[in-house]
Amino acid sequence: MEVSLAGRDRRRKGSPESIPTGERRAGSLLGMSSRSVVLVGPMGSGKSTVGRALAARVGLDHVDTDDLVVAAAGCPITEIFARDGERRFRELETEALVSALTTPSVVSTGGGIVVDDLNRTHLRTADAFVVWLDGSLDALAARVGSGRGRPLLEGDVRGALKEKIAERGPGYLEVADVRVDTTHMRHVDCVDAIVAAMEGATA
Repeated sequence: MEVSLAGRDRRRKGSPESIPTGERRAGSLLGMSSRSVVLVGPMGSGKSTVGRALAARVGLDHVDTDDLVVAAAGCPITEIFARDGERRFRELETEALVSALTTPSVVSTGGGIVVDDLNRTHLRTADAFVVWLDGSLDALAARVGSGRGRPLLEGDVRGALKEKIAERGPGYLEVADVRVDTTHMRHVDCVDAIVAAMEGATA
């Protein structure tokens, strides 16, 4: 189980270090509901599933920026891309992120949220604990499968995924407080790791 400090905490605390997670514990979550938790990371890293479970664990609402985009556009993401292009999707995504950060909640974001400079600024300056969910290419590719419903993975799914991971990795590092490698982790283990990291950050 790998959990390590990422960009924002590295700058505050010096060189990267490991954060022990140990067994699942029912430790006090007092104070955790006063700020948002934002999950970033590549497609297939488990942001939506882990986000819902984490929200239930810490007593916050769960918000998915993709869901907000779909609600605002009144159509699926695939249709937004086909009709209006990626640029319009990114504009709606920024609006969704700003909306999601207005009240404390657990926010699951799209894999490309860090592509936009403004989004990275919002994530760096928000009163939020930002978690980068990551994984091996093999694990992520297995989880996304055929890439159906993911416009940027059409065709060579594995190749496109590899390209997006390389392109977006620096952005994830820039905005995240902690990185969690989900390759061999169950969703409940990811939640435990995030909670432990949050407790460590507030200790």
